[in-house]
Amino acid sequence: MQTQSRTGPASAGPIFDVAAWITGAATGLVLVALVSLVCLEALLRGGFNYSLGFAEELTGYGVVFMTFFGAALALRSHAMFQVHFLLDTWPEGTRRWLIRIFALIALVICVILAWKTKDLTLSSFSRGKFAPTVLRTPLWIPQIMLPAGFSVLAFFLVEQLLLTFRKFEET
Repeated sequence: MQTQSRTGPASAGPIFDVAAWITGAATGLVLVALVSLVCLEALLRGGFNYSLGFAEELTGYGVVFMTFFGAALALRSHAMFQVHFLLDTWPEGTRRWLIRIFALIALVICVILAWKTKDLTLSSFSRGKFAPTVLRTPLWIPQIMLPAGFSVLAFFLVEQLLLTFRKFEET
């Protein structure tokens, strides 16, 4: 899409920068919590033959969070998988249109998935469903990560789409 500068990924404006900072901070906190929880669980199991019992459930929720929000940050930083050997064969104008089409298709998919997973979350909330685990977590709590994650991905896809037009105007 565009190249990364020395100061970080290209930005379509301060609202995207703030959203990326919040997403990065939340993802960093969840990562620290995950590593701490796994290390504590390993220490307790190996040293004291004791298990927290809830560590596996919480780490599962953390991995889902990290997957969605980390993917959004990777998209913004241009660290996601790209097929350069195909894109680089096209002229610059055609390449920009292909990226725009990809961004639009991905945006539509993210919006649809955010909408559908929002329905799932609201259904679990209204029915009062709980996870069949030690913590008996209300299912809407981990499920809310799905529409939130798809929404954040969609938000940064909008930024990528805007950047293709800005870059096109600059050249």
